[in-house]
Amino acid sequence: MTEPTYFILAALLDGPSHGYGIIKLAERESGGRVRLAVGTLYGALDRLAEAGLVALDREETVQGRPRRYYRITDDGQDAVAAEAARMRAAALAVTRRLPPRTAPA
Repeated sequence: MTEPTYFILAALLDGPSHGYGIIKLAERESGGRVRLAVGTLYGALDRLAEAGLVALDREETVQGRPRRYYRITDDGQDAVAAEAARMRAAALAVTRRLPPRTAPA
């Protein structure tokens, strides 16, 4: 799973969100590493929807423009949880092998 995909799914864990909200949450939760362009986000959401990991929750009109809200599915929650566990195990495999470092004098 790519880092942007991971943070898109993670952004939806607290509930449905619209595109701009997903962009901002992904950026915040990634510490600024993931900065999604609108076109990139909607392409990813389309792929995630096709894979059954997200679904369209609702649409509303705001200032005459449609706003789509997406939600994570149960399969999406399972996928992001599995990726988090994989990353945690990978980090542990490395960090437990790192030698202790002393503070500079």
